[in-house]
Amino acid sequence: MSYLLLNKEEKRRQHECRNPKYAAFDIGFPLLDISDRTLEDVYYFRWQTYSEQIKMTPRGFVVTEFLPEVSWAGKYNTINCPATHHFYEGRWLHNRDILRDYARFWVSGEGDVRKYSFPLADSVIAACRVWDDYTLAAEIYGEMKENYAEWEKTHGRESGLFYQIDNYDGMEFSISGNGERPTINSYMYADAAALAEVARRIGNEAEAAKWQAKAERLRELINERLWDSEAEFYKNRSESTGYELSDVREEIGYIPWLYHIPEKQMSSAWKFLNDENHFYAPYGPTTAERCHPRFMFEHTHMCLWNGPSWPFSTCQTLGALANLLRDYEQGVMTKADYYELLHRYAACHYIERDGVRELWIDENLDPFTGEWLARKIMIAGGRADWDRGVDYNHSTFCDLVISGLAGVSLSDGALTVEPLFTESDLSYLCLDGVKYGDKFITVVYDRDGKRYGRGVGLSVFVDGELSAHSENIERLDIRL
Repeated sequence: MSYLLLNKEEKRRQHECRNPKYAAFDIGFPLLDISDRTLEDVYYFRWQTYSEQIKMTPRGFVVTEFLPEVSWAGKYNTINCPATHHFYEGRWLHNRDILRDYARFWVSGEGDVRKYSFPLADSVIAACRVWDDYTLAAEIYGEMKENYAEWEKTHGRESGLFYQIDNYDGMEFSISGNGERPTINSYMYADAAALAEVARRIGNEAEAAKWQAKAERLRELINERLWDSEAEFYKNRSESTGYELSDVREEIGYIPWLYHIPEKQMSSAWKFLNDENHFYAPYGPTTAERCHPRFMFEHTHMCLWNGPSWPFSTCQTLGALANLLRDYEQGVMTKADYYELLHRYAACHYIERDGVRELWIDENLDPFTGEWLARKIMIAGGRADWDRGVDYNHSTFCDLVISGLAGVSLSDGALTVEPLFTESDLSYLCLDGVKYGDKFITVVYDRDGKRYGRGVGLSVFVDGELSAHSENIERLDIRL
C-alpha cells in the first residue's frame, strides 16, 4: 500500500497542473495534507515545477534549471549550479531512475560538472540513504574521487581552503566577492565526508580513513579561518581585501550548518537571522545583512546577491536551521522559528498579474515587497527573454517539508521522525507515501484526533501498520 490516508488521484485533481508535460511519466511523490493551506499549495506546485524540468535525453533523464534554452547552459540545457538542490528534492521521488541517470550524466564527461560549485558526492549519498540502496554511489565512486581531485588542482589554495569566484558559486555581485568562501569550502568538506562513507560501504577502510582525514582537516580550517569570532559569523576571506575576513555578514555564513561543520559555541550566529538590522525581511532572509552600507547597492545586472532574497539561499538556510535544531545544544532558535521561516518562504511563491494572484517561482525577490526582481529588471529593459525564470528550478521546497517540517530521516534501516513545528503552528499534518526501499511510510499529526481518526498526536505507519505513536510532538525512532 503506497498511500494510507490520502487518495493520489483526488490530490491530482485538487492540484491540477498547468503544464501537460507533468503527466508525461509518473514520477511518484509523497502526498501532503496540512492545515497550512499555503504550505500545501506550494508543496504541490513545487512538485509540478520540478517535474517540468525533468527531461528525457539520449542518455537518460536529466534535470534542468531553466525551461527555455540559455546560452550558459551545457548539453541538454543542464547547469550544475543548482544540481545539489535537484538531488535533495528529487531523492523523495518514487521513480529512482531519474536521479540515477542524472548522476551518471554528471560523471560521464558530457556535463560540465565543475563549472559551478557542486557537492556531487554528498548529493548522491543523500539520495542513496533515502533509497536504502548504495549501488549508484559504489558504481561512480571512482569518478567522484577524480572529480574531487580536479577541484583540488584547480581551486585548492596553500591555506588548505578552496577559492571560488562568487559568480561560480551562482552568487554573482555579492558584497564580499571572490575568495575563500564558506560555500565551496563547506561543499568540499561534504564531498570528502561522503566519499569516506562510500569507501567504508565498499569495504575500503584505507581510503575511507584518507577521505575522513581530508574532511576533518577542512572542517578545522573552516572553523579556524572563516569564523569571525568578533562578528560571531562565518565569512568570506575576500580576494579584494588580501584574503582578510570581509566586513559583511552574508547569508552564506549559515551554510556550514548544512553539513554539521560548526562547533556548539558558534550557534550564536543564528541570533542575526530574525534581526531586522541583519537578515530579517518580510520576504527574506536577505542575502546580505541590512546594516551594511553596500546592502542592495545599485547595479544594472538582474542577478544580484547583495541583499535580495534568493530561494537558492533560503532553502540552504532552512536546511541548516533544521540541523541546528536537531543536532546542537543551543538556545537561540526554536521549532517555531523553523515553521515561521518555512511559511514565509512559501508565501514568496506568488505573483499578481492582471489583478490575479497565482503561484509562481522565479529567480530572486525584493525582500521587502516580494516582487520578482530579475523579471522586473528584464521587462523594464525590454528584454525578449523576460520570462526565462518562470518555474525556475534552483532551490528545494518539498524536501524541507518532508525532512524538515515532518522530520523524516532515513538511513541503514533506521527511520527517525522529528517534526519541526509546535502544536500552536499546525492542527494537522499527513505526509503519505514516503518510499524507503520497498516500504511506504506515513507520518500523521492530529491535534485532536478528529482529522484522521488515528488518535491524538504524532503517529508513524509503515506499510499501513502503526509503528510508533506519541501524544506529543517529539522524536520517534523506528527500525525498519
